[in-house]
Amino acid sequence: MSYYSPSVEKLIEAFERLPSIGNKTAIRLAFHMLNASQEEINEFTSAIINAKKNLKYCSICYNISDTDPCPICGNAKRDATSICVVEDVRDVIAMERTHEFKGTYHVLHGSISPMNGIGPEDIKIKELLNRINENPNIKEIILATNPRVEGEATAMYISKLIKPLGIKVTRIAHGIPVGGDLEYTDEITLMKAFEGRREL
Repeated sequence: MSYYSPSVEKLIEAFERLPSIGNKTAIRLAFHMLNASQEEINEFTSAIINAKKNLKYCSICYNISDTDPCPICGNAKRDATSICVVEDVRDVIAMERTHEFKGTYHVLHGSISPMNGIGPEDIKIKELLNRINENPNIKEIILATNPRVEGEATAMYISKLIKPLGIKVTRIAHGIPVGGDLEYTDEITLMKAFEGRREL
């Protein structure tokens, strides 16, 4: 039996469909919106509608942007000879926050996951290969897929396709996070940390 009116229940259910939102958080969000002014509600819905309407995929890297090409691909100061391959748009933002990488990106929009019915043809691998074939100046592909089974499988698959082309293929290092304790680190992370060790 529901304790809320059908309209409120429907709003709660809509929030629950969002990722990482449980029932209690959905209830809190629903009542926050119900207590907001009409102006705040209009701004909120307008922001969602405008983002959905105005954002598009960059025709080069498949990042989302208001422009095509995106600001990164359209920046002549970026190093177009190296491409960092990531799984998700949010990964581009994470990399950009470091201010270390000066090259360009390629967003796969997922990773190979046979268990979930996602094969190489379901993500932007073909587009990456086309991009490499169309640009003879590309010297390095940096694989920055997530350090999960699917991310590792995707990196290995892409590496096998690109290495025969004579292009350098690298993988970002994985290991123990700064401030982490060895005793709480899992075996795979420790193994990757040993593999990625460097001389001091």
